Amino acid sequence: MSKVVAIDGPAGSGKGTITPIIASRCHLVTIDTGATYRCVALAALNNNLSIDDKDKIIELSGKINIEFDDQGRVYLDGEDVSKRIREKDVTSIVSPISSIVEVRANMVDLQRKMAEGKDVIMEGRDITTVVFPNADYKFYLDASLEERARRRFEQNKEKGIDMSFEEVLDSIQKRDYNDMHKEVGSLMRTEDAIYIDTTNMSIDEVVEQMINIIEGD
Repeated sequence: MSKVVAIDGPAGSGKGTITPIIASRCHLVTIDTGATYRCVALAALNNNLSIDDKDKIIELSGKINIEFDDQGRVYLDGEDVSKRIREKDVTSIVSPISSIVEVRANMVDLQRKMAEGKDVIMEGRDITTVVFPNADYKFYLDASLEERARRRFEQNKEKGIDMSFEEVLDSIQKRDYNDMHKEVGSLMRTEDAIYIDTTNMSIDEVVEQMINIIEGD
């Protein structure tokens, strides 16, 4: 029987960093749900669509092909877009696009299909509540706003993405609000999800705590 590890939390809480490490050590397949929405956003940009072109974005979300390889690379219609989907223009529109109910429905269907028959780990905003509410293990990672902005700022620098700390902080504040006020799939902490505040924790400390729970040590 397949195993599902579900992780939710706001931007910069550590989900994206922690997930591939746990996947490797616990032999789980990683499905980056946030990347699926970023692919929709990028596809919209590639087709010169604005946020107001709702119907066209919905149609597009049902047609594009999204794949992940074993190295965590993201492919949109056969093209490696792993870095492109993290750039400023995509980041600025991904939250409102992911708020479109029909887009979320298309992506949830895709995410579930990707997980069929596999031992998987998924991270996002609504994994424990919508995508896999009956997941075997449910976690909610969190951290202070300033720490989350600092982490994302450092990640952007490493990836060559030009955003000031103030821009990153503002982006995350807006993302938090949008994520928590979505009509469907809003970010929330369920009662049965294990809460981990990563603000003052190292990556290794978070990983060990989660693996101890998953492996029952």
